[in-house]
Amino acid sequence: MRPQENSESLSRDRLNPVVFYSSVVGIVAFSLWTMLATEQANSVINAILGWIANTFGWYYFLTVVIYLVFVIGLALSRYGKIRLGPEHSRPDFNLFSWSAMLFSAGIGIGVIFFALAEPLTQFYNAPNAPEDEIAAARHAMKITFLHWGLSGWGIYTLVGMSLAFFSYRHNLPLTIRSSLYPIFGDRIYGTIGHVVDTAAVIGTVFGIAASLGIGIIQLNFGLDYMFGIPESVWTQAVLVLCIVLFATISAVTGVERGIRRLSEFNILLAVALLLFVLFAGKTIFLLNALVMNIGDYLSDFISLSFNTYAFDPPTAWLNGWTLFFWAWWIAWGPFVGLFLARISRGRTIRTFVLGTLTLPIIFMMLWMSLLGNSAIDMAMNGATEFGQQVMDNPPSGIYLFLEQYPWPIFTTIAVSVLAIVFFVTSGDSGALVLSNFTSILTDVNHDAPIWMRILWSAVIGILTLALLIAGGLTTLQSAVVITGLPFSVVLFFMMAGLYQALKTEAFKEDSRQTSLAGQLSGRTSGERGAAQSWQQRLKRAMSFPDRKEAQRFMDNVCRPAMEAVRDSLRDEHVDVVIHQGSQNNDDYLSLNVDFGEEQNFTYQVWSQGFTTPGFAMHTPHASSRYYRIEVYLMEGSQGYDLMGYTRDQVIEDILDQYERHMHYLHLNREAPGNVNMPDSTMQPPA
Repeated sequence: MRPQENSESLSRDRLNPVVFYSSVVGIVAFSLWTMLATEQANSVINAILGWIANTFGWYYFLTVVIYLVFVIGLALSRYGKIRLGPEHSRPDFNLFSWSAMLFSAGIGIGVIFFALAEPLTQFYNAPNAPEDEIAAARHAMKITFLHWGLSGWGIYTLVGMSLAFFSYRHNLPLTIRSSLYPIFGDRIYGTIGHVVDTAAVIGTVFGIAASLGIGIIQLNFGLDYMFGIPESVWTQAVLVLCIVLFATISAVTGVERGIRRLSEFNILLAVALLLFVLFAGKTIFLLNALVMNIGDYLSDFISLSFNTYAFDPPTAWLNGWTLFFWAWWIAWGPFVGLFLARISRGRTIRTFVLGTLTLPIIFMMLWMSLLGNSAIDMAMNGATEFGQQVMDNPPSGIYLFLEQYPWPIFTTIAVSVLAIVFFVTSGDSGALVLSNFTSILTDVNHDAPIWMRILWSAVIGILTLALLIAGGLTTLQSAVVITGLPFSVVLFFMMAGLYQALKTEAFKEDSRQTSLAGQLSGRTSGERGAAQSWQQRLKRAMSFPDRKEAQRFMDNVCRPAMEAVRDSLRDEHVDVVIHQGSQNNDDYLSLNVDFGEEQNFTYQVWSQGFTTPGFAMHTPHASSRYYRIEVYLMEGSQGYDLMGYTRDQVIEDILDQYERHMHYLHLNREAPGNVNMPDSTMQPPA
């Protein structure tokens, strides 16, 4: 049965007190500590960072590759056709809106801050950089692409795919704990789940705070550059307050309006800026360099991904760049992953992986290559002072760069607007995600209450300001590397849980192929005297019944068929119940067979209304809407209509599906490490 979607249901959405209070108390305590005992906080953070870098550097390199290989492997496997939701579900957003939200939530302000600072820094200071300038430029762009490319998005893809699968296909809560159900079962609702979700919340908050902090530093420089507003903690505090306010307004409006529209505006403005740089600069050179950068990155991807600089480790460089980026992607994993899940219901695993590993990365390559190569070209052709300024003061990069192009006033304003919108889309998405993480929602399609989004916006702002006071960019980077470590372990549990659950989906598919085919049930054949003549079948195909006819069919055919099956199963001492009701103007009947520890069997029929086609409106007693009696199993709609079949034919259909379910239980029971998924609820489309 579908969860109720009325006000009574919504009133049961509530706070998860353990996750919420433990997260908020920990974050606020850390913020106060860094603000009131800055020197001590810096000392402790740096000590922990040094230990992690020396002990787990190899681990960060290895894990991001494993995550990426796993998601690509799933997409290419038989599991790729499984939907992130019921079988009848389809995507809620078109490709452009989906791409825009992927880009805005998953990349954020960092692309402005690092688009010039990283290529120039790697050009001058990358370890093992070639002495030849041209080779050094190519090497710098390869490292830049590595930090912003496939590896990081593999993490987002893993989390998003896992959350969407368990939440929208099995109706589990849209939180990290749900992905661990195949491993821990119902224990995810206890201490294990609370610990995992709390770790995800803390990692998410630090990841978002780092991004916003970097952006605040960037915007503060821009205000000083354009209007002479000094760079100071007080200015940054005011900026934090303003960004939190705008992010709160956007988060309150929800995904469909505020976040979606801001993301679409953001990507259009970013594309306009890219086109300006391309055509106002050395167009042919930039296009050639783009193609060369992509080839260099793809051809050296494996060696770059495993290069830990073991014989002569550049510790400071690794901490500030590769390890920071890998930890940053991991820390952002819960936030972006949940947001990706929230906007990706109805897509298949294959299209989801293909989209998340190509669409944002294509833009990233364009952005980093066009801006980065333009900056390196300037540095190679005499603008050494410009290159040094950008390295010494990364926030200045984009503004000093645009000085070299026409209309610097207009482009600088455009970049500032772009940065602000990036702030807002990161902040509003983060507030929405954190609210969902710390709530118990009765319907995974709902979002947490507005007051929680407001509260989380404020918490993000407080932590961002605290980290800026404690030491600015260095402290932000260090905090992210530290908080990313524990969640990297959770990701391995998510991989194991998702793989176990997908194996059960494969068993269901195998059971359909190896059990009795539906065509043998007598619904379309001449067996058991229940067959329809071809005239009856044609009449049924051209029938467009109204709601009363559909209700009569459910009462006079479907219910007696279910009762006959129920009575026979009860004679075999099987626990069977029938439910009947209505929801959202759709009537339903449900036959539920209880198998105890194993997944129950549920066979539902829903009377669903559709618009009557124009060619049928001329028939006698035609109505503007007609009704289908559709069959739903645990995995969603089966796509066929029972209307017009006889009682015996409906019984045969129930038995077909029952036999398939029994065969699925057999396959799952005999498989090594078998897992029983929770009984999900069918949700016909609204």
